[in-house]
Amino acid sequence: MDAVKTLNLTKKYGKMRGIEQINLTVTEGEFFGFIGPNGAGKSTTIRILLGLIKPTFGTASIYGLDITEDKEKILAQIGYLPSEAIFYSKMRVKDILKLSADLRKKDCKKMTENLCQRLQLNINRKVEELSFGNRKKVAIICALQHNPKLLILDEPTSGLDPFMQKEFFEILRERNQAGTTIFLSSHVLSEIQRNCTRAAIIRKGNIIACDSVEMLSKTNAKRITIHGSAALHKLDGICDRKEIDGGISFLYHGDITYLLQALSVGDISDLSISEPDLEEVFMHYYEKDGDKYDTDKT
Repeated sequence: MDAVKTLNLTKKYGKMRGIEQINLTVTEGEFFGFIGPNGAGKSTTIRILLGLIKPTFGTASIYGLDITEDKEKILAQIGYLPSEAIFYSKMRVKDILKLSADLRKKDCKKMTENLCQRLQLNINRKVEELSFGNRKKVAIICALQHNPKLLILDEPTSGLDPFMQKEFFEILRERNQAGTTIFLSSHVLSEIQRNCTRAAIIRKGNIIACDSVEMLSKTNAKRITIHGSAALHKLDGICDRKEIDGGISFLYHGDITYLLQALSVGDISDLSISEPDLEEVFMHYYEKDGDKYDTDKT
């Protein structure tokens, strides 16, 4: 069964761009990544899936249920982590977690205790006393404690220190292995590459690529790193280069034989040719045709 499915999902804000004809399918049990910088349309898509805003046209469903007609049934199966969570400042953490569980009419005490222990959260403190990172922990536990079928996570690790990020993703992998579908929206590409099996890249409100993370990372470009003097003038106009630790590095899309011939007349002390990482591939999608990051709020 498809956990998430959208067909030509579109949201317009008057003359401003929202999202345009988003077609996505997330299979039940997937760990799916949704990649894009701030303003690309990630949060707009998520808000529509949650029924927080209505699409201009197009359709979307969660486990076969229509997001407009079956909103309450859908929300009962979802754990949602917003990029920024706001709580009642005078309440203690334990009361917020209990309120969240009570609203779902579930006894989450055992799961809540386990998550608080793993994320090192003091449940006796008031919200107004918490750092941004600890407020994010509260939001994480609210999203996970009722053991939902689908987790929708919007920039989940902002505010968490590296140790907590590691523990958080360990929890997510455990949930995923147990059958939970995870929809991870992020602009931190390393999170997607390490954890997701498949991902979609959104650009200016449009899906520009959707495939396995392995396939998205594959390209005919190579990352070339050189130390020593080389005849790089022969490569002018073919590659952009940057200086690194006494050498240079650049992405090369051309013929490797030509590259090696050009370099053979120089004095090279070290040469490495490697596959580019997902971040470099992502930048290729976003900077092709001269475009740069678009940061209009969507």
